Amino acid sequence: MKNRSTFILLTALIISCGPRERVSKEVFDEVNKNMEVKRLTESEIIQEAMIWGDSISASAQKKLISNLQKAIEEGGIVHAIEFCNENANQLTNNLEGILIRRVSTKNRNPTNFPDSQESPILDAYTYNSENNLESEPNIQKIENGEVYLYTKAIIFPGGICLNCHGEPGSEISDPVLKALDELYPLDKAKGYKAGELRGMWSLRIPKKKVVNRL
Repeated sequence: MKNRSTFILLTALIISCGPRERVSKEVFDEVNKNMEVKRLTESEIIQEAMIWGDSISASAQKKLISNLQKAIEEGGIVHAIEFCNENANQLTNNLEGILIRRVSTKNRNPTNFPDSQESPILDAYTYNSENNLESEPNIQKIENGEVYLYTKAIIFPGGICLNCHGEPGSEISDPVLKALDELYPLDKAKGYKAGELRGMWSLRIPKKKVVNRL
């Protein structure tokens, strides 16, 4: 537990040492005004951001799986791959001004590679996974506190997902492998086993939107 706490603390320090950004005076004044009128504490706002992040990521995951299962029923695994290639990012895109991403260092789509703010947190989740430690959802302040970065680990479920993300030749059939190679020439998302870390959800939630919900 000591190693885990130290690692997470280092992660927080890495993130907090990013380049200074100028805070919008209008946003700053609006948030402070709402906090004063509603008598909100910072801990209450963070708690609401966490609850909202949990809800959004769960809803996005459910929507993605539901549409993927429908695509498989309509045309099989290869059709589902084509569907994901065209629609996956749109299904989990912006919601109410919140940027929603799924990121991984073993990404299939190049746009799903973690950025400089996401990488240290994903590294922490990777460390936890490799050492059989549980990864809890997390909130970090970014952009001088104007935005909350909510993250949650994605654990590979196995099952039908192995048809696209398992071992080539045994779990991934040749037709599916061919489709993946054609649509994702830089694919790194193969060779997964059930229970492994697949990546993480990354949500950028503006603080003023959280305050307005309370």
